[in-house]
Amino acid sequence: MLGTLMYAPGQVKVEDVAEPSLLKPTDAIIKLAASCICGSDLWPYRGHGDFAQPMSMGHEYCGVVVAVGEAVCTVKPGQFVVGSFCLSDNTCPHCQYGFQSSCEQREFMSGAQAELARVPLADGTLVALEAHPPADLIPSLLAASDVLGTGWYAADAARVQPGSTVVVVGDGAVGLMGVLSARQMGATRIIAMSRHKQRQELALEFGATDIIAERGEDGIAAVKALTRHVGADAVLECVGTQQSMAQALACARPGSMIGYVGVPHGVEFDGQQLFFGQKGMLGGPAPVRRFLPDLLALIETRKINPGRVFDLELPLADAAAGYRAMDSREAIKVLLRT
Repeated sequence: MLGTLMYAPGQVKVEDVAEPSLLKPTDAIIKLAASCICGSDLWPYRGHGDFAQPMSMGHEYCGVVVAVGEAVCTVKPGQFVVGSFCLSDNTCPHCQYGFQSSCEQREFMSGAQAELARVPLADGTLVALEAHPPADLIPSLLAASDVLGTGWYAADAARVQPGSTVVVVGDGAVGLMGVLSARQMGATRIIAMSRHKQRQELALEFGATDIIAERGEDGIAAVKALTRHVGADAVLECVGTQQSMAQALACARPGSMIGYVGVPHGVEFDGQQLFFGQKGMLGGPAPVRRFLPDLLALIETRKINPGRVFDLELPLADAAAGYRAMDSREAIKVLLRT
C-alpha cells in the first residue's frame, strides 16, 4: 500500500510500505476514506526535531474498519469510524475526568497518511457512525479527528460563553476551527487576527465579526480599541510561538481564560506578568475524544461544515506537493484522497 514518510526536514516521500497488522488485542485496522496534512506536521518539515529514522506521517483519520483485535467490542468490521489523534482507553481516571489526551495509556496516532492504518486502543479511541456517510461529509468528519476537536477545545478551555467577546490568535486550520467553535458556543464578538485575505474570508464565513491584520503591539492596540480598552473575555492561542502567546496574554482581560492549543516552541513566561495579570490558562493536546460524539452529530445534521477548511485536495501519491503548499502558505489545509 502507499504510505507517507518524512526522511528529513523538507523531504517527504510516498512509497510502497507494508500493510499494518493487528499487533495487540485492542487494535483495529481501518481503510482510510481520506487523510490530510496537519499544521503540526510542518514543525518537523521545517527542521524542528530529530530524525533517527523516517517518520510515518499522519494522525487525522476516518474510514471503515476492516479488522479488529479479539479484545475490541465497541466497533466492528464494516463500520465507518472517526478517531482522535490522541489514542486513549477512555476508562482511566484522566479519561473519565474528560482529559483523554492525558490517558494513562496514551499514545499518539501515526501512519494515517496512507491507505490503511492501525489504530491502537480502538475501543476507547474510535466512534462509530450509525451508517456510512455521504461523500460530501467526509472532509468535515476528517476535520473532527483533530483540527475541529482542537479548535473546540481551545474555545472550551477559554470558557467561551454566550455573549462573550473572543480573540482568536492564529489563522491556520485550528484557529479557523476556533472561530467556528466560539460561534457555536454563543460568542457575540469574535475577533480573528489574520493578515491573509483567503483566511480572513473563511474566518468571516465561520462566524468572525472583526478582522485584525496587525500583529505585535499594533495588533494588541487594535484589540483594545475594539473592546473599549477592556480586552477579551476569552482568548484562543492557536500558534505556539513566543509572539503569539505574548499577544494572547496582552489581549486577555483580567479574570479571563486563555485556551492554548498551539504546540509551544520557544515560549517562555514572566512570572510577575502572570501573577499581576490575573489571567487563567488551560491548554495542551486536545481531548478530542470527549467532544467527538457531539461534533459528529453537528456534522451529520449539517449544522456545521468544518470541511470548508480544506482548500486543496490531492491524491495521496502527491502528499509531498501538499506539504510544500502548506509550508509556503499557498494552502490552509490539504486533504489527501486515498
